[in-house]
Formats: sequence, C-alpha cells, structure tokens
Amino acid sequence: MHVKSSYARWAPIYDLVFALVLRPGRQAAAAAAERPGGRVLDVGVGTGLELPMFDRRTHLIGVDLSEPMLRRAQRRVSAKALANVEGLIVMDAMRLAFPDAHFDAVVAPYVLTVVPEPHATLDELVRVVKRGGEIILVNHIGAAKGPMAWIESWLSLRSADLGWRPGFQWSILGDWIAANRSVRLLERRRLAPFGLFTLARLQKL
Repeated sequence: MHVKSSYARWAPIYDLVFALVLRPGRQAAAAAAERPGGRVLDVGVGTGLELPMFDRRTHLIGVDLSEPMLRRAQRRVSAKALANVEGLIVMDAMRLAFPDAHFDAVVAPYVLTVVPEPHATLDELVRVVKRGGEIILVNHIGAAKGPMAWIESWLSLRSADLGWRPGFQWSILGDWIAANRSVRLLERRRLAPFGLFTLARLQKL
C-alpha cells in the first residue's frame, strides 16, 4: 500500500523525471521481448513509456499496481493509436491473475528493485510464460563494495517512498536462477547510461 500510494503521487510527473534516463533500458527490453504475432505481458507498465517501442504486430497486455499510472498509460495508448495493446490492468506482480503458460514473453523493466518480494515476483513471471519463452528484466544492480556501494546505501535511505532499492544485488536474482531448474540465463549485459542498468534475459525450460 505504501508503494501504491507513492506512485499515485509520482504519476503526474513520472515521465518528466524518469523518461530520459530510463529510456535506453526500456528500448532494450522492448527489443528483446518483441514477439510479432505473439502475446507479451508488460509487468510494471506504469505510464506506458515502452509501449510505443514494441513492434505493432506484438500483442501486449500491461499490468501495474498503480491505477493513476495506468490512466496515463491508457491516454498514451489512445494518443498513439496502439491497437496492439489489448489491455491495461491493475494487478500485483506477485499475484498475477493469468493462467499458467499464457504468454510468449514477459518484460519487467525496473520492477525487481521495487517489489517487496523479488523471488515471489520471479516465480509468477515464470509461471505465466510458455515453455521456451523469455522473461526480460532491466534493473539497477548495486555495487558489491567500494564508494558506489556506500552511495547506494545512502540513497536507499532516501528512496523508500518509491520502494526503490539502489543497493539491489545481482545475487538476489543469480541465486534464484541457480536454485530454479526451470529457467536458464541467456544474457546479462550493462546498458546506458554509464552502465547503470543491467538487462537479463531468462528462458523458461
């Protein structure tokens, strides 16, 4: 509820504050998740910034916990005539109301560092994707040590309103992958700007 209310406050200015710095990650995620003729779930779709970045032949459903953010996403869909967006739904990423193996791919940019239970969220993303399908993640991965780790620790205390964890470690994701025989890591690479964000592509086996 705390994160939900925080994003309701941020919704009017979210695009202005975050669109530019997060754009490369959204572009990379959309490119990796494109499935012309297939169905893709966009988790944490927010104001819909990445929706126009997908191939128009990819059928999209977006979910987000924040209704005010989704209202802005709907305006974007209408303004850009995104007929391939088949639905925008208020939904908790940790409890997706979709059947098993329903999507060809799932994209979740900047989500794991916000949700209170990353592993529960990952379990759900894997559940709803088809065998052979992919889960595409983009997140900031915190430094393990050194000055940047200290800075991220300081930022963590001041970003609680968004539920964002600047010190989010790769081990949270890596340990989950290692313990989960139904997925494998296909790709891990740093993204612009300045390698602040990391794209990870997982395949459901």
